[in-house]
Order: sequence, then structure tokens, then C-alpha cells
Amino acid sequence: MSNDHNHSIEEEKHEEVIEKFIQVMAKNMNLYGLTPSVGRLYGVLYFSEAPMTLDDMRDALEMSKTSMSTGVRALSDMKMVESTFKRGIRKDLYESEEDWYKSFTSLFANRWKHYTETNIEEAEEAIFELKSIKDEASDQPLKNKIDRDIERLTYARDYYKWLMQFIHMVESGKIFEYIPKKMPGAEENN
Repeated sequence: MSNDHNHSIEEEKHEEVIEKFIQVMAKNMNLYGLTPSVGRLYGVLYFSEAPMTLDDMRDALEMSKTSMSTGVRALSDMKMVESTFKRGIRKDLYESEEDWYKSFTSLFANRWKHYTETNIEEAEEAIFELKSIKDEASDQPLKNKIDRDIERLTYARDYYKWLMQFIHMVESGKIFEYIPKKMPGAEENN
């Protein structure tokens, strides 16, 4: 009896475990601003033993070619997937970025930096505007309210500036001096 076409029970169990983990990854991809289907796409590429073409991925995931290439582009923009080349294969091949630390630092920095910079600018602009309103105002209760609001805005701005320092620390990789990467085979410390 040949086992070529029949999956062994162990192989099926193995596939189930991997599939379950890919589902969890996919469900949590919204943390990175990705849809579950793009998360599944990443999971399939991550566990694939070889680079895959869009057709391979489409067969594995039953997604349309359009959503497949949109998903690959999104993952590629986030440095989670890269295209690769193999002699004799004309179609584009893709593989997952194996260094999740690199993907995270790039993704986190890009995603958070823009919003944080905007928040700093908006807080500073609001403080500036409130100060000029206060200079024009004669009503003391209003001046007091403006002072309180400037205090709150200053707190918010300072928080965003702190967050910016944190983002730079992540982006530069300096964060790993404080929280070292867990490398395969390294001793487990929970």
C-alpha cells in the first residue's frame, strides 16, 4: 500500500495545527491594519517550504487574482513579503520575510510615526491659537478655562513627543538593547 496519495494521520494532524495557527495569525492581523484574508496569505507564505507564485497562492487560498495581488502588494509595502527570483521560472515568486523583528519595527514606525507627528503639530497649533484667544479675552472665567485647556494640550503634546522617542528607538533597532530578540535555540525565559 503506497502512502504517496494518502495523507497519514500524523500529516493531517500537522496540517490542522498549522492551519489553526494561521487562522489565529490572520484574525489578529488587524493590529497591523491588514484584513484576515491578507493575514492568511502571509501565514501560507510563512509556512511554505518554497517561494510561491500568485497562482500557487490562489490555489492554496481560493482568493481572486485581484485580491491576491492587492494582498501581496500590501504585504510587500510593509516589508512582510518580498519577491524573489528562481532560474527557469518566469512568474514572480514571493516569500515571507523571515525576520519578524525587522517587519515589526518597520511597520510600527511607519504606521505610528505619521499619526504621532500629526498629533504633535495639531497640539502645538491648538496651544498657539488658544494663547492668542486668551490675549484678546477680557472674561476671567474664559481665561481660566483656556489656561486649563493649554495645560491639557501641553500634556498631550509632551506625551506624543515621548511616543516619538519610543518610535525612533523601535525604528533604529535600539529597542533590542533593552528587550533583546528571542533567537531560535536560545534558552526560554518566561
